[in-house]
Order: sequence, then C-alpha cells, then structure tokens
Amino acid sequence: MTAGWLFLAAMIAMYGVANLLQAIAASRVTIHHTLDPSLLLKLASHKTYVIGLGCQLTGYILAVFARRDLPLFLVQASVAAGLGVTAVLGVLVLKWRLPRAEVALLGMLIIGVTALVLSAHPGPPRKASATILAGLVAALVLVAVAGFFVVRIQGPPGAVALGGVAGVAFGAAAVASRPLANLDDLSGVFSDPLLYLLIAHSIVGQLLFGLALQRGSTTAAVASMDAAFAVPPAAVGLLLLGDRIEPGREWLAAVGFTVTLASVVGLTRYAEPQYHHRAREPAPVLVSSGRRRRV
Repeated sequence: MTAGWLFLAAMIAMYGVANLLQAIAASRVTIHHTLDPSLLLKLASHKTYVIGLGCQLTGYILAVFARRDLPLFLVQASVAAGLGVTAVLGVLVLKWRLPRAEVALLGMLIIGVTALVLSAHPGPPRKASATILAGLVAALVLVAVAGFFVVRIQGPPGAVALGGVAGVAFGAAAVASRPLANLDDLSGVFSDPLLYLLIAHSIVGQLLFGLALQRGSTTAAVASMDAAFAVPPAAVGLLLLGDRIEPGREWLAAVGFTVTLASVVGLTRYAEPQYHHRAREPAPVLVSSGRRRRV
C-alpha cells in the first residue's frame, strides 16, 4: 500500500469541508452577474471563506501528492466523493434537507469511487509532452471565453454551467500537477512552464467556482464541477501520461467511472437549492394627504 492512498482519503475529507465553508461564504456576498475578479476579494473578507480556501488548498496539496503514485482517473473521480462529505456536513450542521433522489445519487457516487479504487494501478507518470503544454494553454483561453458568457446564467442552471467551466480549469491544473509532482529537483519545478499553467488554471477555476456557488445550489455547482474535473484529465492520463489499470480489472474501472460520472451528472439535474440570497426589500410607501412618498 503506497502513501498515495492515505493522501487520497485525507484529500476527500478536506475537499468536503472546503465546499461547505465556501458555499456558506458565497451565500453572504451580493450575486455577481459578470466575470468580476473583485468577487474573490469580497469573499476573502469572510473568515468562513478563508478557512474554506485553506481547506481547499490543503486538499489540493494532498491531491498533488496522491497523483505522484495514483492515476488521474482515480484521483479526479475521488474528488467527487468530497461532495458526499459536504452533503453529510450540510445535513448535520446546516440542517439541509436532501431529496431522496439526491441521497440515492450520493450512494451511487460512493459505489463508483470504490470501484475505481479497486481497479487503479499505482505508478509514476510519463513526462509532459509539447502536445500537453499546448493543450493546457488552449484550455486556459477557452475557459476564460466560456466563463465570460456563462456567468450571465442565473439560478441552478447557472450553478451547473459555471461549475462545469470551473471543473475544466481545475482539471487542466490537475493534468499539469501529475508530472510536476514527480520532479525531484525543486529548481526544475520553478523553471517548468507546467507550474505557471497550473497556477493560472487554479486562479481562473477558483473565480468561476465562487460565481457558481452564488447561484443557490451547492450540490449542483460541485457536482457539475466534479464531472468536468474528472473526464478530460482521466482521458489525458490514460492516453498521454501512462496511467494504468490493474490487469483484468478494466471492466471494473469502466463501471466505476461510468457510475461516478452518472451520479455527479444526476446531481446537477436533481439537486435543489440549499440556500437563497436575500433580496433587498423595497422601501415602504407612506400615504399622507393623498400623496405617496418613500422612506
């Protein structure tokens, strides 16, 4: 048993707590309808968000260490398991009421991730090729353009759209981190363009995720993000980075990935809002001597 498994378990817990805390903070900030970076500054003024961001950063670091040994298809899909932690904490701490469909889908999520754990073959990745670097640059441009348009969508559909675009950004960062985490020379890390692509994708993804959480449904935003976060990196890992599946368990990996993906996609459909932003009430109208005036 490699240390990667321990990092994986701790990562799931950290991401679950981070999702909950950031969702609480996002619900307390005025909704943004544009791709405005100032949202991150407003969120940072809330202690809850800062703690949640710290948990997310810790989870991210744990994920990087997990990717040293474990394939991307496992680590990426396992991040979705953090949604289960978020849901449980939401029910226990914030008294969320989850519909039966959502509870069933969360159960499917656990089954899918378990199948992936049983099918993954630990091992180091190949070095990143020029094709991967070019793809990461192109993905950064596409994410920024897509975010500019989908930020205008409101409600749960907006949470799904923004969460999905954020997931693409975080997934690209994950692809960059897999070969980067296996560099032994620290100076080589700082001179590697993968590091700066990782940082750029992470910042853009964080902004988009904050906007997604403002749309009212934490589970919809996180599930959509996890779906987009899992699929592209898994494909890149298997095709270009040398990720492997245990011999004879290819069917289990396929079933696990399909069930995991189906559950997170289902959560984007059946998830209900857990909180609402408070709308500013209009000033009362006083009627006096046949004239009306606002106070």
